[in-house]
Amino acid sequence: MASIVKRYARLLWASPYSLLGIAIGLAGLMTGGGCRVRDGVLEFHGGFTRWLVRHSPLGKSTQAITLGHTVIGQNEAMLDCAHEHELVHVRQFERWGLLMGPAYLGASAIIWLRGGDAYRDNPFEREAYDSTC
Repeated sequence: MASIVKRYARLLWASPYSLLGIAIGLAGLMTGGGCRVRDGVLEFHGGFTRWLVRHSPLGKSTQAITLGHTVIGQNEAMLDCAHEHELVHVRQFERWGLLMGPAYLGASAIIWLRGGDAYRDNPFEREAYDSTC
């Protein structure tokens, strides 16, 4: 019973970002994209979702973006490739909840102001890259 309560608490804590991801994913579905569920995470790809990911600050090479318990990706192959990395971000959203966005962006800003790489040196990304092959 305690594990079920913890699971729902994690879902609720990350839900504002998950709802944003679902809204983006629905726009993707309405423009020809697809959706699947894997490891308890909604994964959207194609259509508007593909366009949004390609036009993220990291550019066309971005494979996927995690928002709570949703992952939006360019296509299924890229979702497959980025799956383990994005699962680390899902767990980060479960830990940080509403604070994840400000914490991630704040860390990137501080790193950039100090002359580092705002993406690669970000501790959230480092954890995701260190946890995956």
